[in-house]
Order: sequence, then structure tokens, then C-alpha cells
Amino acid sequence: MKKKYMPLSEYCKEYMRYLGVAKTARRSYAESVRLLEARGFKDISTFKTLKPGDKVYRGYLDRPVMAAVIGKKPVAEVGLKVVGGHTDAPRLDLKPKPLYEKGPYVYFDCHIYGGIKKYQWLVRPLALYGTIVRKDGSKVNVAVGDDPKDPVFMISDILPHLGYDQAKKTRDEFFPAEDLDVIAWTTFAKPEKDAKKDAGPKADKNALVEFLKKTYKVDEEDLLSAELEIVPAGMPREVGFDRALIAGYGHDDRVCSFAGLQALLDACDEVPQQTASILMCDKEEIGSVGATGMTSSFFENTVAEIIERQEKNARDIMVRRALERSSMLSADVTATADPQRCGLPQGTGGLEVHGRHVEGRFERLRAGVRREDPQDHGRRRRHLADGRARQDGEGRRRHDRAVHVAVRHGRPGHGHAALEHARAVGTRGEGRLLEHVPRVLGLSEELSADRHFFNTDITPNGDMTHEHPS
Repeated sequence: MKKKYMPLSEYCKEYMRYLGVAKTARRSYAESVRLLEARGFKDISTFKTLKPGDKVYRGYLDRPVMAAVIGKKPVAEVGLKVVGGHTDAPRLDLKPKPLYEKGPYVYFDCHIYGGIKKYQWLVRPLALYGTIVRKDGSKVNVAVGDDPKDPVFMISDILPHLGYDQAKKTRDEFFPAEDLDVIAWTTFAKPEKDAKKDAGPKADKNALVEFLKKTYKVDEEDLLSAELEIVPAGMPREVGFDRALIAGYGHDDRVCSFAGLQALLDACDEVPQQTASILMCDKEEIGSVGATGMTSSFFENTVAEIIERQEKNARDIMVRRALERSSMLSADVTATADPQRCGLPQGTGGLEVHGRHVEGRFERLRAGVRREDPQDHGRRRRHLADGRARQDGEGRRRHDRAVHVAVRHGRPGHGHAALEHARAVGTRGEGRLLEHVPRVLGLSEELSADRHFFNTDITPNGDMTHEHPS
């Protein structure tokens, strides 16, 4: 075995690039499929049978995607190993009838998707992404706000010296959610000939509709079947002179879904004993509901598609048994302890970044990491076969098909890449890096010379060493 050095900065640059492109679940799907196909993965519908080493993926409605490297043992007999994460993130969605006039301006009428702090979305550059379906069924993609030549959008706020009454209100009261609407057009309408001289300026929604018709060949009625989302504008950036953190929108949870994707891409030339797969799902921020969330049948149907191509006499019971014999690691973002918020609970069972604790419900990362109470571990582990969502006393939905290792991060744009944790660990010369992903994928079970992805050490300068065949 020969050690080769792979700078951690290379992974982080690719993650930052992905984070800048995949700002919505649809764009995450498109970029993930592009990366998969570049490494030889093909849509499962193009296969009549599957053999060990085949690389397949399956998507649905351009949102969730599951990719797998077929193992030596049939899925029906031993199940499969899955690393899961979600690709949706908190945002603002345009309502079905999004255009309205108020005073001299035209606004996008929006509602909140997921959990946000409203004040963080005020007076900041915003971008518009989505898809509009025309009457003839054709689609047009919209992406405005991240190209340097693009305009941006914004939610207005009042000046500090005019906000005396506003400052007396609580965080949730001072800016009503219904007022979280985005400025779309501010050019006044031309005054009518018979208009009164003292009449104030009027909004010009018709001009905006004409602009949309000219630019995208859509009319206002087409917006009824559109899926348009408002997200923070701007590309991810490194934080601090040491560039040790990453600021960007959508760490929740692309930091984890991308890690699983990259692990599978890096190891896809191996043939694992047990089928290795990743699952990138949608709608987690609102309870995993709908046809593309984890309460749908997408995961089970994809497993059925694999078994159908492996077994001569495939039956439904084979899918159920495969799910029962499978294992899954489902990950979500975590939050590091903030020195400016020392009054918050610091916890006792988490990671440390630059010597600071990282709050987490349950961690299985071998990087000088402590576990929580094993009993808590047991409570969080469930069989994949029981895919029903349950509700606890507070009405929050939990899923029984994964080991949940998630805690929400703080605010959009202030998270950091999970693998940056390794740099801090490396500077102390401790441990190994994130062996949970390869182990769950089944790629570290064979300790033969052709194993190339793991046995990853951290060097004192923060680089990763990988053992490759000599």
C-alpha cells in the first residue's frame, strides 16, 4: 500500500463549487446526475439485468436521486448499505399568483419554506431560481441573481432611526411573515392623460408581465404552474485569513449529501461485497412529505427496481427482506459551539473544532470523537423495513429508516463544510477522518490491497493521506 496525499482544500473547493451551483433541490439533482454520469453511472432504466460493479442511478421528478454500485452479493439476500442526506434548504417560495402591486412597486408574494430567521432575509441580495411550465407543456428554467451581470432581488426594511416602534417588538413580531415579500419591479407606470396632477406614482405590473413575456415567453397565467424559489444570492466564500471555514447558503444539508455523493464517486471503481448506495432526498425541511420526500415510496421503489434486474423471479417479499437487512446512515448538519454565545448549552457528546465543542445528537465519526450514551444510540437506530413516519408528543415527524445524526445549524450563510472538521483534528495530530461514510457503504470491510478510499489519516498540516495500491 502506498500513501498519497490529497489536500483537504481540493475537497472543499469542489464542495464550494457544488454549493454555488446546487442552490435548489432541482439544481442539486441536475448537478448530481451530471457528476454521476461523468463517472460512468447510468439511469437504471437502461439496464435489463444488473451484475456486480454496475453503476446505476434513479431519479424522480428531477428532485430525489439514488445512486448505487452493485455489490457481489444480491440485494435480495443481504440488503444494501445507504448514506442519506437531503438537498432542500430553507427558502422563500413564490405563491401560485405571485405578482401584486402595493404603492408604486410590484412585489413577489412569497411564503416561507422550512425554518428561517426572518430578519436575516431583509435587505440582502436575493436570487430567483425555478421552472415555469407553459400552457403547451414546455418548460423554461429561470436563474437570476448569481451571474455578475444579473440584477438581484431584495426585501426592504426601514432605516434604524425610523424603527423606534419596531425595536420594541420581539424577533418574531417586528416583521410579519406575510410582509416577507420581494421587490420585483419599481419603475412607475406612465401617468394617464386624464390623471389628476396631485396623483402619486402607480405601480406598473403590466410592464413586468410584458418583460416576462419577452424574456421567457410566458404570461401571467403560466405562473400558476411555476415553481419559483427565492434564495440568497452570491457564491460560497472562505472565512477568515486562515480560510478555515466556508460561508454559503445551503449547508443544510448539502454538506452531508455532497459528502456521500463524493464518497461514492471516489470509490465507484471498486466492487463492494454489499451494494453501496447514496440517497439524496427532498422535502426534509417541511417534514419529508409529498411525492419526493421520504414518506413517499421512492426509496422502496428504487430498491425494487434493483432487485427486479437481479432476480429471475422477483417478488415483493424480496424487497421487504432486503430493506430489513439493509443499513443506513442518515446525516444532517450540526452546529459548532459559538464563543459569542457562551450561554447556550455546549453538550457533552460531540465533536470539537479548533478545540471547541460541536453540538450533536449522535456522532459516529472517528476523529477523536466521543459517543453519546449507547442507550441513546439504540433509541435512534431503526430497521429500514419500518418506513412509516411516526409522530412524537410534540407532533414532529421522525423517520424509522435511519440513524439520525442531525442538529440544525444556525443561520443561512454561516455554516461550514463538515470535512473542515478534519483540519482542526489534524492540527492536533489526532485520529482518523470520517470513516463512517465508507464503512456504511461497505468499502472498508475488505482490507485487501485494492481498497483505496479509506485508512485515511490527517497530517499535521491538515492534508489527508489515502492508501492506494502501489
